Amino acid sequence: MLAARLAQLLQRRGIHYAWVIAALTFLAMLITSAALGLPGALMKPLADEFGWSTTELSSVFASRFALYGLLGPFAAVVLMRYGISRVVALASAVVGASLLLGLFMHDLGQAFVLWGLMLGIGTGLTAMVLGAMVSNRWFVERKGLVMGVLAGSAATGQLIFLPLAAWLIEQHGWRWALVPVVAAAALVCVLVLLFMRDHPADLGLAPYGAPPDAATQPPALRADWALPFRTLASAARVPTFWILAGTFFICGLSTNGLMQTHFISLCGDRGLDAVPAASVLAMMGIFDLVGTTLSGYLSDRFDNRKLLFWYYGLRGLSLFWLPHSEFTLIGLSLFAVFYGLDWIATVPPTVKLAAAEFGAERAPLIFGWVFAAHQLGAAAAAYGAGLTRSVMLSYTPALYAAGAACLVAAAVVLAIRGTAPSGKPRPARA
Repeated sequence: MLAARLAQLLQRRGIHYAWVIAALTFLAMLITSAALGLPGALMKPLADEFGWSTTELSSVFASRFALYGLLGPFAAVVLMRYGISRVVALASAVVGASLLLGLFMHDLGQAFVLWGLMLGIGTGLTAMVLGAMVSNRWFVERKGLVMGVLAGSAATGQLIFLPLAAWLIEQHGWRWALVPVVAAAALVCVLVLLFMRDHPADLGLAPYGAPPDAATQPPALRADWALPFRTLASAARVPTFWILAGTFFICGLSTNGLMQTHFISLCGDRGLDAVPAASVLAMMGIFDLVGTTLSGYLSDRFDNRKLLFWYYGLRGLSLFWLPHSEFTLIGLSLFAVFYGLDWIATVPPTVKLAAAEFGAERAPLIFGWVFAAHQLGAAAAAYGAGLTRSVMLSYTPALYAAGAACLVAAAVVLAIRGTAPSGKPRPARA
């Protein structure tokens, strides 16, 4: 009822309710990002209090990244079957509960259950697939821009929560750092239940940019539990799918699995305290929000393959340079700007390429599998970089390996077939 009244009020003012849906989705994905990034700030205090090694903690954090991604294709089915509003509300509740229960954990097994399994499941239900589904259902125009802004929610989560978490850890202990994210998850749960709707047709609207007479719910795919596997079997016959999945594996390897998990620890090894290190991450978040939003704008106008070539190539060069930045204020600031602009800029072009190849209705499911590859890469980096640090006492080999992988991705992505000069997508694959 509240959603219908708000939609009518906004419509009288020339504002489409799709922007409310986009804002709620942004908040939900922001909390997901904050919950995923928070354990990176907790690595040192957890190790100090419980005596857990970097490798042990990395294995817990790697499991949440893997679940976050592997649930993507099945999250698309859950969202189709049970509705976006109910699923997102449930996911927010699970995320908040897993962090809240972490206040009482005292052994590594409990950490694995709460911050590996539960947190992985809760965040997996609101993975990037949610953003792809909302942008495809609610928008005909500005689709790339919307996906860019939604992908940038990961940056905003860092920007808001990590410096605050680092300060709370320093002043009051790591348990207090969980409170802001738990409270935000509860708030999102309530807002989603009140105002989120699954389709524009639920409010008698057409998608943004569509003709007014399009206010009917399009026929949906049959959302049974075998649908992700049927989709994967079909997509696996198309070379573009493997290129997108492989390059997105490298994307995860070189971003949240590496930096979100280990950057504060990396800075600590170079003599930089947690609060300034988290502030550098927040700076990256500012520039990533700008870069990813700009990437969404560009993906509506330019060849997405060429955009990805530049994104991966420049990211690889920035990772090669980081060990030589001397971790001074100027050096880290330059890295934060350069790397931050590129952090998740790959998402809008990847979603657009998936939609161009497979069609808008199947794009969220296809992207779910591509995103699963992304998070497997993140899990590999989260564990591998921790192992490298434990065995070789340095993160530098992991940074070099991720940088080299990015250069490979930059070259490989150009093998995808281009779109027509008019910008219209190719006929969707059967």
